[in-house]
Amino acid sequence: MRVFCFLFQEDPHPSLSRKRERAREEVENIMASDVLARLIAQAEGEGATLLTLRAIAEEAGETAVQRAMERLGLADRDAHKDLSELRTLLQAWRDAKASARNAVVGWIVRVILAGLLVLLAWRFGFSGVLSG
Repeated sequence: MRVFCFLFQEDPHPSLSRKRERAREEVENIMASDVLARLIAQAEGEGATLLTLRAIAEEAGETAVQRAMERLGLADRDAHKDLSELRTLLQAWRDAKASARNAVVGWIVRVILAGLLVLLAWRFGFSGVLSG
């Protein structure tokens, strides 16, 4: 583990920080795969106890989640910020949609009421008022 300590030190250069972050993720993936391989070997050698099976399932699950997050592009440190921005954008879209729907419904109600007023005026003989 000490061999990789230089990878985890802070660096003032952003491009190098990105490279170090990727290297750190690769090391973590290798270590997780190594733990899973050791657990499987232990299960094959000693016979699988319930504890060993649970450990295998947990490690396999964590490895699968990490791979899925990487494939989705959510494995970096900015993923939380990105998801927060996406949620904010989605909420803004929903608010805009609701506002547009309310405006359309409001205009439809106004047009219907105006038509009803014109119809009532015509029906009760106020056609002179309507024609100007």
